[in-house]
Amino acid sequence: MEKFAKIILHPKKERSLKLFHPWVFSGAVAKADGNSSEGDIVEIFTHEGEYLATGHFHNGSIKVRIFSFEKTDADENFWLNKLQDAYRLRKSLGLTENKNTNLYRLVNGEGDGLPGLIIDIYGSVAVIQTHTLGMHREKQNLLAGLKSIYGPKLEAVYDKSADTMGKQGVQQVNNGFLSGEIREKTLVENNILFNVNWVEGQKTGFFIDQRENRKLLENYSAGKKVLNTFSYSGGFSMYALKGGASLVHSVDSSKKAVELSDINARLNGFEERHSVFAIDVFDFMKKSDEKYDIIILDPPAFAKHLSAVENAMAGYRNLNTEGFRRVSKGGMLFTFSCSQVIDRGLFRKLVFQAAAQAKRNVRIIHQLSQGPDHPVSIYHPEGEYLKGLVLVVD
Repeated sequence: MEKFAKIILHPKKERSLKLFHPWVFSGAVAKADGNSSEGDIVEIFTHEGEYLATGHFHNGSIKVRIFSFEKTDADENFWLNKLQDAYRLRKSLGLTENKNTNLYRLVNGEGDGLPGLIIDIYGSVAVIQTHTLGMHREKQNLLAGLKSIYGPKLEAVYDKSADTMGKQGVQQVNNGFLSGEIREKTLVENNILFNVNWVEGQKTGFFIDQRENRKLLENYSAGKKVLNTFSYSGGFSMYALKGGASLVHSVDSSKKAVELSDINARLNGFEERHSVFAIDVFDFMKKSDEKYDIIILDPPAFAKHLSAVENAMAGYRNLNTEGFRRVSKGGMLFTFSCSQVIDRGLFRKLVFQAAAQAKRNVRIIHQLSQGPDHPVSIYHPEGEYLKGLVLVVD
């Protein structure tokens, strides 16, 4: 008896898998042997019976997410080897033993051959967030792998999957902790202190993907008046202040978020040059005619699905138009989209339309993406979700 159920593809539907794309769409599936259900491990075969890959089965437009293109038992050692591969990359990036930065992403989904899995490291704590039931079922194997890699340096492992998979019936157990129990820590990123709470915070607690882009902002901030919109806990704000900004305004609709930003400013001794505003960003823009030397536009995803693209396009266009109107002559705009369904070309087009609408002369000086600990598989371009432009506005 075969260990895993078989998924048979329609004729000539194997090309994407032979090019190592990690998704099998429902339209490619001819039949499923056995009683495959959500989260089961399945093997993919061509219509002629050739083995292609192994992955997790789903009920949806993406029928299987591939985690191996070689035959595997998917046992504890398999998952350990996957985590070790991810760890070796972060070690080569100088992140695993870095006194100046002790938070980084260990696993970035398809970019590390582990679709549906995010693991972020916050000092001595690992935060797991799964996005598929199949990966969620592997959490004990993942826990064992993390303990094997980090040993006694790993004080706690927190599972934040209930936030992403509540609709699929995933509930928090043991307050979310798979091991230990630490709710927050003061951490360091490029010698800047941040208080991070993975239990109550957004995503896994912090937006690690913007680390390199925040560092870039620091280089341009000396003596500048800076507006950081959708500021959350003030990541960009702290870098601007460290870079010598004369003042920074942090704006976020969440009162809790701006309180976190205030805490981080005090941790670093920046409070005298930092002000927070708990208000919707669009309302803030409408009520204020103030000009800034640098504006950061880093909104949450305006579109998570193709059905929302039209509304998202209008949102990005309007936001950037307002940003352009408030940048001083010769100033800079750091603008981002983390919507996966808004590709790099479309985002640039929307920013171009906004610049024309605001009647400003604009030049691109940097084109940005997520940090190197958020790798993108060359076979899965969809993994490049973060797009950014740094613009000089005349």
